[in-house]
Amino acid sequence: MSRISACFEQLSGAKALIPFITAGDPHPSRTVALMHALVDGGADIIELGVPFSDPMADGPVIQRASERALAHGVSLADVLAMVAEFRKDNGTTPVVLMGYLNPVMRYGFARFAADAARAGVDGVLTVDCPPHAAGELAAALKGEGLDPVFLIAPTTTEDRVAEIARHATGYVYYVSLNGVTGAGNLDIDAVAGKIAALRQHITLPIGVGFGIRDAETARALSTAADAIIVGSRLVQEIEAATQETAAEQLKILVASLKAAIR
Repeated sequence: MSRISACFEQLSGAKALIPFITAGDPHPSRTVALMHALVDGGADIIELGVPFSDPMADGPVIQRASERALAHGVSLADVLAMVAEFRKDNGTTPVVLMGYLNPVMRYGFARFAADAARAGVDGVLTVDCPPHAAGELAAALKGEGLDPVFLIAPTTTEDRVAEIARHATGYVYYVSLNGVTGAGNLDIDAVAGKIAALRQHITLPIGVGFGIRDAETARALSTAADAIIVGSRLVQEIEAATQETAAEQLKILVASLKAAIR
């Protein structure tokens, strides 16, 4: 059983909190400490963003985080090294890399999957890789015991959902609104209705993200979803903090979100 599956099993129906930060933001030397702060605040799974120069699905907050990380020269290999460093003190919290296909293609699917598994990565979500094009990457990941995680949007067709159900393991990530990360206002009832419909095809846990900015929204969505995914709000916190205070502020924010979905 993967660490991700074990995490959801141990929760026994309680909701998972999955925070997202970008590797290398605000500085590569701070990422591992921030990952530990997320866990200290109550994170069940960590999504760690791989910085990319053209993050088309990300809003301005996460785009700026990628720019800050890239300004420090952070590469995919560096991100794997950060996970390996995190694993020296934490062997239980699942880590999912979230990013774009191009860096993984350049690295090589088989080499990437092997190196990611060796570093202690548990799952990979490539935002711009639809399931019909993911066969080679998904096979490489599964061959190393890693979970391929996929996005499902409000506009995803029923046929595409069925295809995702065949490829995905670990959990699926339901995008709660159309557009980029951090944007818009959520229709809680519409999201809950969509998640209920997805359960006709998806037997994996369903996480919901995009646009969740406070404890109240997290609490409302947790009644329908198995996991709450929060990214832009946390990256904003890092952006506003100093390098010295970011970890403590992140821990406090994550703890408030975790308390809301208990």
